[in-house]
Amino acid sequence: MAEGGLDYHWDSCLKGYNQVNKLYPLSNSSEGYGAEGPEVLGQCPGQTFQVSLLLSHLLAAPAFTSDVLLQPYLSSWDELVRFMEALGPMVGLISKEIETKTSIIRQLALLADEESAAQNTLHHTSAYHSVRSMIRAELSHGMVNFHHQTDSGCRTLLRLHRALLWLKLFLEKLAETPVAGRFRSPAELCREAYQSTLAHHHTWFVRRAAELAFIAMPERGFFYRLVCVHNQEEFNKVLNKVAQAIGEVYDRTQGALEENGMLDLP
Repeated sequence: MAEGGLDYHWDSCLKGYNQVNKLYPLSNSSEGYGAEGPEVLGQCPGQTFQVSLLLSHLLAAPAFTSDVLLQPYLSSWDELVRFMEALGPMVGLISKEIETKTSIIRQLALLADEESAAQNTLHHTSAYHSVRSMIRAELSHGMVNFHHQTDSGCRTLLRLHRALLWLKLFLEKLAETPVAGRFRSPAELCREAYQSTLAHHHTWFVRRAAELAFIAMPERGFFYRLVCVHNQEEFNKVLNKVAQAIGEVYDRTQGALEENGMLDLP
C-alpha cells in the first residue's frame, strides 16, 4: 500500500461490488459430514461477503509452477474488501486503499489491451495476464522505477502483497488454540497481525487510524456468522482452507517479486 495514501481516505467506506462469480460449493458447517467436518464451502445467504467466492478465486489464481493469474487474484481482493467492510466502517480505511490499488492494475490491463487492439495484436496473451507477465512487460517498457514512486502495476502489486500477508496472518491467528482456555479477541489478533506486517510501511497517522479500526472490530461470534459456522472447530476448518490458499498465492507472488528485486519498490 502507498505510504500515506490512506491519510486522506481513512474515514471513507468502499462501495459494494456486484459481480457474478462462480461458487466453490457446498457447506461451511460440519453437520452431516461426520468427524472430518466440511469438505467444501457454500454460499452464506443474505451476506455481501462470501467465503466460498473468496476461496474459489484464490484456488483459481495459481498458474503453471510459480505464477499467479491476475484476474482471479484481483477478484480475490474484491471479496477480501467485502470481508473488511463487513467488520465495520472504520476498517474501510484499509479497504478503500485496496480498491484504489486493484483499480490501478485493472486500468493498466485495459490500456494494454486497447493498445494491442490498435496494433492488431489481440492474438497475443495480455501483458497483464499474470504476475510474471506483468513484471516482464513493465520492465521491458521501463515502467518500473526502483528509486521513485510510480503507478506501475509492479509497485501497486507490492502494496497489495503486503496487505495480503496481514490478512493471512490475521486469519491464522483467529484459528489459534486458546490460551488458558480463553480465546483472544479478534481486535487484539488483528492489531498484532497489523503491527508485524503493514504497520512497518504506514505513516504514524495511518497507524493511529488503524488502531481505532481495531478497537471497533466485532467479537468472535460475528466471524462465525460471517462464514456460516456454529463454533470454533468449524471456524478453524474454514480459516485453514482460506489461509492455505492465500499462502500459495502469497508465496508465488513473493517469489516473482523477489527474483526481480521488487520487494522494496518506493
